[in-house]
Amino acid sequence: MTGIDAAGSLEAVVFDLDGVLVDSEEIWDEARRKLALERGLAWPASAQRDMMGMSSLEWSRYMHERVGLTEAPEEISAEVVSRLEGLYWQHLPLMEGAVQAVGRMAKRFRLGLASSSNRPIIELVLGLAAVADYFEVSVSSEEVEHGKPAPDVYLEALKRMNVTPSRAAAVEDSTNGLLSASAAGMLVVAVPNPVFPPRADALAAAAVVIDSLTELTPELINDAASA
Repeated sequence: MTGIDAAGSLEAVVFDLDGVLVDSEEIWDEARRKLALERGLAWPASAQRDMMGMSSLEWSRYMHERVGLTEAPEEISAEVVSRLEGLYWQHLPLMEGAVQAVGRMAKRFRLGLASSSNRPIIELVLGLAAVADYFEVSVSSEEVEHGKPAPDVYLEALKRMNVTPSRAAAVEDSTNGLLSASAAGMLVVAVPNPVFPPRADALAAAAVVIDSLTELTPELINDAASA
């Protein structure tokens, strides 16, 4: 069961950003970890998995409260984002087939983006990748009440597009992202992150699982919706 409205076809596809369009999970981890180590703090082994999908306010609070950085969460977030922006200007680590997949999807579906990245990072990545014009809307989880795995960021993207969840698919890679899209009531396409693979229960929420974006086609989405 996909939960897709049998009376109509899919209208929209909403992409995640980190780990789906851009190979950034390890970069986020390194930037946060390095900041903690510079402060002489130990880096928890579970920190990256814990923070995947969190909003900027949530993960910066985690670093303040759990890791022990003394700076305010807003300062922590700003510093990490600044470091990422510098790295992205040097080299944007796009996932294999990301730009082409966005182009293919845009020929058939309306596109949105629902990301845990901060607004400046979203705009920078979409601009550098030259795909911003394909997306009707983009939503950062810092713009909603709860980050992933809560469905807020996906529901807000669909609200702005005036699309019901049963008429939309999400493309996700992580445990929190998959659970978020599933909780929103969307058809879920999983592209599992090989470095930080999603939990089995989260992967089970996906209607279809693919190895890379090179496999993502409108036909795949439609077949999954009609299954």
